[in-house]
Amino acid sequence: MLVITGATGQLGSRIVDRLLDRLPADAMGVSVRDVDKAAALAARGVRVRAGDFTDPATLEYAFEGADTVLIVSAAIRGPGALVANRAAIDAAHAAGAKRILYTSHQAAAHDSLFAPQPTHAATEEYLAERGVPFTALRNGFYASTLGFSIDAALETGHLVAPADGPVSWTAHADLAEAAAVALTEEGLLDGVTAPLTAAEALDLEAVAALLSDITGRTVDRVVVSDDQWRASAIARGMPAAAADFTLGMYRAAREGEFAVTDPTLETVIGHRPTPVRSVLEAIVDERVGGV
Repeated sequence: MLVITGATGQLGSRIVDRLLDRLPADAMGVSVRDVDKAAALAARGVRVRAGDFTDPATLEYAFEGADTVLIVSAAIRGPGALVANRAAIDAAHAAGAKRILYTSHQAAAHDSLFAPQPTHAATEEYLAERGVPFTALRNGFYASTLGFSIDAALETGHLVAPADGPVSWTAHADLAEAAAVALTEEGLLDGVTAPLTAAEALDLEAVAALLSDITGRTVDRVVVSDDQWRASAIARGMPAAAADFTLGMYRAAREGEFAVTDPTLETVIGHRPTPVRSVLEAIVDERVGGV
């Protein structure tokens, strides 16, 4: 049996959908924190069990009978993320999984300026040490993250943020498709993968230009200092810890950590990855209706 964690999240739900195009439902199980949110999957014949990385005892039941486990990285900030990821890896190993996959990040590195990346790097190392065949999917930076940056820009015409750098913004749908391929075609993506990214990397100035073209109104890119941005974000209601977390993303971007592009994703999914413009059009359509 193939077991997928985080199956009701943005990435996990899409992975399950792609897998159901390839496998019978009874060959799959999902581990989720809230089984009620997975009711539609249960109705389709997928095995649904409760599992929580922060409560490792629940994972023994959730992973029971698994030949392959896909661990979607824990959505936790701080040191608890690595603890949770390790608990999931240990549970998959204890369940007898013959292969473990993990959703990592293209910029995974111990010296990254963005907090999740050292966690990904340490998780990859821990996974490799288990002695089980594994895949660390080095996913590109989720393009949907742009939604948090452009909301105010759509209202004011100003995309205000600290200095940044190019990012290979990558669509969830493409990464889900690649994960489904990796899960069902053993040997295609083994070990730590090449960066699974879109074909281009854009900074926020380029994003602002795209927004101007999409909306038909000028959107200016306005660069502010880190301190100015942090103070403004907190004044708007963002918790200080969240502001510091996000600042790490901008600092890493301007150091070029997310500027990498690679053809591997296109090769794996068999078509050109979704361009940033398409993602932005969808975001604009959702926010303001029509593009």
